Amino acid sequence: MALVVLIIVILSLIASVVLITWSTVPTLFDGFKIWQRKKEKSMEIEMDKQFYYEKSPRQIVRLYFILPPVLGIAGVVLLGSPLFIIIGVAAGLLIPNMLLRMREARRRQKFSDQLLDAIMILSSSLKGGLSLLQALEVLADEMAVPMCQEIGLIVRENKMGVTLEESLKGLNKRMALEELNLVVNSILVARETGGDLTKVLSRLSTTIRDNKKLKDSVRTLTLQGRLQGIIMSALPFVFIWWVVSFNREHFDIMLKSEIGRSLLLLAVVLQAVGMVLIRKFSTIKI
Repeated sequence: MALVVLIIVILSLIASVVLITWSTVPTLFDGFKIWQRKKEKSMEIEMDKQFYYEKSPRQIVRLYFILPPVLGIAGVVLLGSPLFIIIGVAAGLLIPNMLLRMREARRRQKFSDQLLDAIMILSSSLKGGLSLLQALEVLADEMAVPMCQEIGLIVRENKMGVTLEESLKGLNKRMALEELNLVVNSILVARETGGDLTKVLSRLSTTIRDNKKLKDSVRTLTLQGRLQGIIMSALPFVFIWWVVSFNREHFDIMLKSEIGRSLLLLAVVLQAVGMVLIRKFSTIKI
C-alpha cells in the first residue's frame, strides 16, 4: 500500500513538472524572441552608423548566446572555480558591444584624419566655380573610405529630396567629431548669411591643422604615462609566466583554496582599476 502511494506521489510530481514546463516554456520562448528582436533592432541602429558593415544584426546578436556559455565553461575548466562562471558570462555579454565600439572608434578616427584633406579639396572645387553640392560629389569621388561613403550618402540623400542642411546635420550627428561640428556649423552659417565659403574653409583648415598639432604635442608629452600604463598592465602576466616557467605548482596553493581564489579575483579587479586610473590621468582633453 505504501509503495502504491509512493508511486502515485512520484507520478504526480513528474506530471506537475511536465505541466509546469509545458506551460512556461512557450512563455519563455516568446519572451526570448521579443528580446532578440529588440536587441537586433537596437544593434541595427548602432550598425547604421557603420552602414558599410558587412555583417547583419542577427549575426552579431548570436554572439550574445555563444560567448557567455563558452567563456563561462572555459573559466571553470581552466581556473577550476565556479566563481569564474560569472566572470566568463559577463565578459561574453560585453565583448560584442566592445567589438562594435572599437570598430566605430577606428572608423571615426580615420574620418578625422581625412577631414583636413577633404576641406582642401572642397575649397579648391568651390574656387573652381562649382556649387557646394557639385563640390561634395567631387569629394565623394576623390576621397577614400570612410569619407567617400559619408559624403556619398549626403549626395544621394539630396537627390532623394533631403535638404543639404539636414544631411550635414545627420553627418555631424553620426560622426560626433569636434572638428566636423566646426566645419558643418561654418558651412550652414555661410549659406544662411551669404558669406564667402572658400575663405571660411581656408581659415578652418588652418584652425584644424593647429589643433591637430597641439593634440600631437599633448600626446607626445603624455607618452610616459601611457607607457607606464602598458608596462604596469603587462607586468603581472609576465611575472606569472616567469614563475610558472620555473615552478608550475607555485600558484597551486592559491588556486586550490577559496581564500586564494578570492585574492586572485581581487587582484584582477584592482589591476583593472589601476589601468583605468592611469589611462584617465594621462589623458588631457583639449
